[in-house]
Amino acid sequence: MSRYQPRPGCQPIHRSVWYDIASRYDVFSTGTLMTTTAKSTAGQLACGADILVQSLIRHGVEVIFAYPGGASMPLHQSLTKFKDRIRTVLPRHEQGGAFAAQGYARSTGKPGVCMATSGPGATNLVTSIADAKLDSIPLIAITGQVKTSVIGSDAFQETPIVEVCRGITKHHYLLTDVKDLARVMREAFHIATTGRPGPVLIDVPKDVQQDQAVADYDAPMNLPGYRIEQRRAHPEQIAQVAAAIKRAKRPVIYAGGGIIGGDASPELHELVRKTGIPVTMTLMGLGAYPSGDRLSLDMLGMHGSVYANYAVDQCDLLLALGVRFDDRVTGKLSEFAKHAKIIHIDVDPSEINKNKEAHIPIISDVKFALAELNRIVEPPADLSDWYERIDAWKRDEPFKYDRDFPGILPQHAISELSRLVADRETIISVGVGQHQMWAAQYFKFRRPRSWMSSSGLGTMGFGLPAAIGAKVAFPDALVIDIDGDGSFQMNIQELATCYCEKIPVKVLLLNNQHLGMVVQWEDRFHAGNRAHTYLGPVDHPEAIGQGDGLGPDQRYPDFVTIAKGFGCGGGHVSKKAELVDALREMIAYDGAYVLDVQVPYQEHVLPMIPSGMTVKDLIK
Repeated sequence: MSRYQPRPGCQPIHRSVWYDIASRYDVFSTGTLMTTTAKSTAGQLACGADILVQSLIRHGVEVIFAYPGGASMPLHQSLTKFKDRIRTVLPRHEQGGAFAAQGYARSTGKPGVCMATSGPGATNLVTSIADAKLDSIPLIAITGQVKTSVIGSDAFQETPIVEVCRGITKHHYLLTDVKDLARVMREAFHIATTGRPGPVLIDVPKDVQQDQAVADYDAPMNLPGYRIEQRRAHPEQIAQVAAAIKRAKRPVIYAGGGIIGGDASPELHELVRKTGIPVTMTLMGLGAYPSGDRLSLDMLGMHGSVYANYAVDQCDLLLALGVRFDDRVTGKLSEFAKHAKIIHIDVDPSEINKNKEAHIPIISDVKFALAELNRIVEPPADLSDWYERIDAWKRDEPFKYDRDFPGILPQHAISELSRLVADRETIISVGVGQHQMWAAQYFKFRRPRSWMSSSGLGTMGFGLPAAIGAKVAFPDALVIDIDGDGSFQMNIQELATCYCEKIPVKVLLLNNQHLGMVVQWEDRFHAGNRAHTYLGPVDHPEAIGQGDGLGPDQRYPDFVTIAKGFGCGGGHVSKKAELVDALREMIAYDGAYVLDVQVPYQEHVLPMIPSGMTVKDLIK
């Protein structure tokens, strides 16, 4: 059991203050947030910085990823006072800190907390805030701001960060009165974690951090429009779903990130056990159902399995659970699951009928809906013919690669890693690109929250800092960032964080010297014309896409030397026969480690359904 599970003595908190929320985030929920006991400061004057840090402690925050600056110095001074109760991890870039907070949140289900100073510090958080919004990740982003007396005057390091982030937050605040601070913090945590989770931004001017007040940690919240009614499926809706399942001959469950975010994997497992319905997962949903099970169809969509895409195309009932019918899943919407009755269950009403019309739309917490369904559901009469078709697709069209290739292919490296760590508690993060899709295809995920991917925004540079956050949350787990050389370089400086903060993450670096996914699209749709996708020296013939065969000592940059320069371990591997030993060395190393694996840039991620097309256009 992780030390980050709720502890004895935890109590639910109430909700608090400042309101500026868009009507589309009109979320019904009675979810509670557990808090750890904190020393009371009731009746005592305290500065705003101390009130904010005490609020974090009261909300159970055990780690904050924070980079200091002039406008946030009082907050950092306060963090030193409470260092025995809240750990501050110093990233080397604010974006790295925010993605580390996401890694913490994605792996635990608890809100991640990051902090930066005003101006460039705050704007460096923007990408991660947008990322959290699209993937529904609970994130508290705290920014220092210039003093209230100079806001709007273009003061040094001033940006209107609330305005910058207005469209990419679930909620946001600009604090102007220290008396509101405790209530704002409580409200922020509630909003970030209830209903459909998301990021909340709190902008705190320096004078508010320095001003003093008597904190009222129990003051009532003022959230008109953010209603607390639970979104729960009605009994008649559950009965409709059960009846549809009973009649189905070719049913498929389409499970998304909402299953994991809603902690509904146990209910999903029970539904599958009771009904025998095969399960396919989105990129965000991997781990919701074990990939090695016979009824798993693995991932669907653009780079999903052939058998998952065929099954969805031919099914007569599609149970869409905690999904948003993303374009990378559906392709041409009018052709997606066109033969199926669609049941869509999601907590966010804005997702219902947004992209694909549902025959039975249900606005509900998915965990509740599945629990109620499991009480009454009966299996379809006979799915033997459906199983035979699916088994034939799996047999004839598995994920495959050239196993006779003399060098190391990315698919082979990931498959071997998956095999080696099968019996260990392992968390995988990825950057964005070909390696991300290969990891989704070839690593066998068996439990929720063991997979972290920037899925909606597709942010390169996500992998390493997200792994840091997960390793902080689960120090006894093996945490590995499977990355590409392009994505890795976007936040490579966080290797210093790994070393200095003693966070021993591993990096399996699939190095092809190119922006691989863009190269693949160049090959498929632009006649192979290279448009700035080669990452090596411009005077090398590789720059125009000629040849291959660079050895580890010829590749640029030398990631192993860089890793060692940051105090981490590292190694090269280019020979297939040496791969397993190199992986074992990486896993066993006492500290952070980068394994630079030489792979060819010509390899493509297949299968592939081209953007906006259908399963009939699938490239195998």
